[in-house]
Amino acid sequence: MNYLLIRLNGLIATFIYFYSILIVLRIFMSWLPSINWDAQPMKAIRLFTDVYLDLFRRFIPPIGGLDFSPIVALLFLSVLQELFVHVTGMLS
Repeated sequence: MNYLLIRLNGLIATFIYFYSILIVLRIFMSWLPSINWDAQPMKAIRLFTDVYLDLFRRFIPPIGGLDFSPIVALLFLSVLQELFVHVTGMLS
């Protein structure tokens, strides 16, 4: 039972890590004005990350035209990942 929980927590922590990388990639791509967001793979990245980022955009409006919601979203994911790593360490 403990082994299954450790594996599950490891999978969740790995998912959070790769999802964070996708958000950072999306942030860097948003700085490039020539990006066509309707072409693949940009459309898939946008759709996959906007589901999560829109949760934070509801509460954090752009300030001076800058969207700070991805920073808060990444901080939240970082805390969540550390939580899963800590729980995994406690189980082993």
